This record gives sequence, structure tokens and C-alpha cells, in this order.
Amino acid sequence: MTTAQGPAGSVSGRLIPATRPPLSGDEAFIGLDRTVKDFWRFAMSDLRMNNTRGYVAEFLVAQAVGAHALRVEWDEYDVLTPEGLRIEVKSAAYLQNWEQTNLSRITFAGLARRGVTVGRADPSPIFGADVYVFALETATDHDSFDPLCVEQWDFHVVPRTMIEALGQRSLGLGTVRRLSGGSVPFERLGSTIRALAMEEEREEPG
Repeated sequence: MTTAQGPAGSVSGRLIPATRPPLSGDEAFIGLDRTVKDFWRFAMSDLRMNNTRGYVAEFLVAQAVGAHALRVEWDEYDVLTPEGLRIEVKSAAYLQNWEQTNLSRITFAGLARRGVTVGRADPSPIFGADVYVFALETATDHDSFDPLCVEQWDFHVVPRTMIEALGQRSLGLGTVRRLSGGSVPFERLGSTIRALAMEEEREEPG
């Protein structure tokens, strides 16, 4: 969740986007009597969808650590803490917004990602975060399924060193539980992330 800096322009053939302030939702379309809020309502009203549920998970983690930067698509991590700690957020849920015969098997994929440099993907996937947060929406019936209810989320916090040592791009819930030592509730998420990061710093070779 970092933001590009500086005005738009071109440097050595590179097209550099300008920094833009966050939208309030009241901005109007040009040539159409609708606002950004109308677009948000149209595109993101169903928070059970895989993409919007992922955004909710990232937002919750950002709130837990006091991060204020907006999310950036294709970045090497999802959340940047005020101290500079890079966090990757992976989300999953037992229920989906389509008809199912069984609850979903929980798998967290895309642990390593290719960075994007000047419009092209880097050839080798990297583990670009310091800490990985695996967020599981735990509802198992649609009557209570509500991603806005923070009590429905379990958070597992794992350092990059453990993820990198496995060398896998996806992990099942059992492995995540083993690596994390158990889930933490939202109210303890920020302190758990920071405590784990401090422990990792102490264990790094001098």
C-alpha cells in the first residue's frame, strides 16, 4: 500500500503516473449525472466476492497497524506500516457468493509474486513482504456471513523467513496454523505483527 510520488511525466521513455488524493465518493462523472459513490455501489456492494473480500482483509490489517497509505495494485506487498514494515495479506473464506455443495477448502495462494518494473513483470517471483497475514473469514452459514464483522475473521501472522524457507507459492490452512502457532483476534493483530517483526530483527545475524 504505497503511493507513487511526484507529478506525471516521462523519464527516459517511462510514463510516470502522478500522485492523486483519495476520492471522497462525491466526485461527479463528466457527462453523466452520477458520482463515484454510485460506481462504488455498483462495483463493490457485495463484499463476499473474492476480490472485494481481499480488499476488506487488507483494510482491516491496515487499520490494525495504523497504516494510512492507499493500496497499490501490483505492488510487492499490500500494507506498509508507519515504521516501514511491509505486510502481505492473504484472505480466504469458507463461503462464496455463488452456490456451493460444500464449504470451500481453505488455501492461501500467491505467496510469491513478480514485481513490475517499467511495465513488465520481473522474471523471478519474490517474497516481498516482511510479515504475512493470513485472514480467514470464518462464517459457515449465509445468514450470518458478514465480512464487515471483525469478530468473524481469524488472523494468522507468519514471518517471511518461515514462508521463504518452505519455498511454496500456496499453503493450506493446517500449515498456516502450524507456522503461526494459532490465530489472533483483530484487537491483538497490530501488536502481534509488531512483536513478530521485532523478534525477527533480533534473530537476524549481526
